[in-house]
Amino acid sequence: MTLKQIIPFVPCTSLSAQIAFYRDVLGFTVGFQAENYAFLKRDAVAIPLVEVWPEVDLKHPEREGSFYIDVEGLDDLYEAMRHALSKLPVGRVRAPFNQDYGQREFHVSDEDCTLIFFGEAVTG
Repeated sequence: MTLKQIIPFVPCTSLSAQIAFYRDVLGFTVGFQAENYAFLKRDAVAIPLVEVWPEVDLKHPEREGSFYIDVEGLDDLYEAMRHALSKLPVGRVRAPFNQDYGQREFHVSDEDCTLIFFGEAVTG
């Protein structure tokens, strides 16, 4: 037996707002959409979004989530997204930087405060 991959479900309070963010800012495409669910994809990365009840406060620190996307060409990806990222409110984007553990990363917070880490190994 072999575990092959993990695809986390990302909760959201507004499916349409999250689809717009992942599509227009991060470059994902919608592969499937239903009333409270959407499946987005970019290259080999899949993100299923599931809309929760409006009463659920996803911005509360106890509910905040995060996930990590390994990439090749991190700085090129950031540059390709720079214009769209610049339109987000202050504090939602952290520009590329090197971590002590050997990864180069940039961070983006989505519409419901899920933190998305983009990273690649530092070479050289």
